Amino acid sequence: MAPISASREEFDEIPTVVGIFSAFGLVFTVSLFAWICCQRKSSKSNKTPPYKFVHVLKGVDIYPENLNSKKKFGADDKSEAKSKSMMPKNSLHLDLEKRDLNGNFPKTTPKIQSSPDLEKLTPKHFVEREKDSISPESLKSNTSLSSEEKQDKLGTLFFSLEYNFEKKAFVVNIKEARGLPAMDEQSMTSDPYIKMTILPEKKHKVKTRVLRKTLDPAFDETFTFYGIPYSQVQDLILHFMILSFDRFSRDDIIGEVLIPLEGIELSEGRMLMNREIIKRNVRKSSGRGELLISLCYQSTTNTLTVVVLKARHLPKADVSGLSDPYVKVNLYHAKKRISKKKTHVKKCTPNAVFNELFVFDIPCEGLEDINIEFLVLDSDRGSRNEIIGRLTLGASAEGTSGEHWKEICEYPRRQIAKWHMLCDG
Repeated sequence: MAPISASREEFDEIPTVVGIFSAFGLVFTVSLFAWICCQRKSSKSNKTPPYKFVHVLKGVDIYPENLNSKKKFGADDKSEAKSKSMMPKNSLHLDLEKRDLNGNFPKTTPKIQSSPDLEKLTPKHFVEREKDSISPESLKSNTSLSSEEKQDKLGTLFFSLEYNFEKKAFVVNIKEARGLPAMDEQSMTSDPYIKMTILPEKKHKVKTRVLRKTLDPAFDETFTFYGIPYSQVQDLILHFMILSFDRFSRDDIIGEVLIPLEGIELSEGRMLMNREIIKRNVRKSSGRGELLISLCYQSTTNTLTVVVLKARHLPKADVSGLSDPYVKVNLYHAKKRISKKKTHVKKCTPNAVFNELFVFDIPCEGLEDINIEFLVLDSDRGSRNEIIGRLTLGASAEGTSGEHWKEICEYPRRQIAKWHMLCDG
């Protein structure tokens, strides 16, 4: 009987051994899976996100990823402390704690010692490194302007450019603007903000916040664009549009600044720059272009059929020379808008083909009190679309517009098409 009991004990130990090996196998499998997941996550975090930008507002990084161990992008404590100790009193230094409620610096009249090096500098060509930066006030004191030049002066934009090779990131810091004209005649001030576009592809469009009631706005906003190789930076053009916010109508355009990056070397570090703001003159053309419209009035059903066919010779809506036009159609009865339609957007063309049909119900018999308005606009992501040209057809219209309207009234049920010159928006 003893051998039988021994074999039973050995048989009972087999499930225990199998359970132990199964537990060890399960632990090893879970550990291996967790290790693989960690490796994938770390490899993904090391990749540079393509065509993505970081917005730093007043030196505070609001991007969810900490770029440089919770420091401002491209900043170093030791170098920053050293630069502060070596920085002269008349250097450009944006102290955020000394600003007023509008984010502006208090006006001071510092005593600046004259230097032969400063006399050679002019505001039109102000490019230097951050280590030996020069105060904008010193530049102003060295330029004597006549009264006529001061009237045409639209102010100066101060900004900095930098390229981070480790992140493959192009960094633009919009520091401030000074001496802007007053766009509000009542308060004699402006509500400025800046829109920036990287040309020629117009992929990156950003804008600053609006600063209320100031002619010397201090933005200090940093925009970091990922996925731009350094070899392509020389082909880019920065377009700054300076505007004044208007709550009740279209924002007023103060001026623009155009910066071709060809010849600007960013390999040695950050560059401080300034440029005079000039009038916006990108729409210098003989006209607004033309629009081909087909109209048909159905007296039996009291409907108006509108076909937006083509547009040609549209002026460029920005400095890149490329417009993204579409047409908005508004129907008015007794000067009150009762219906609106719009076409699809046609990308990057001054000669667009729409071929889109709209049918409007007329609330009265006849077309005496009816007017129809065509607005050709340039589609702009992230900001307000700008009007390229305008066309109004109705009984009170003159020229080809009046003739076209008269024909559709005299010949109902007939589709009549005509080219029309667009007017300023």
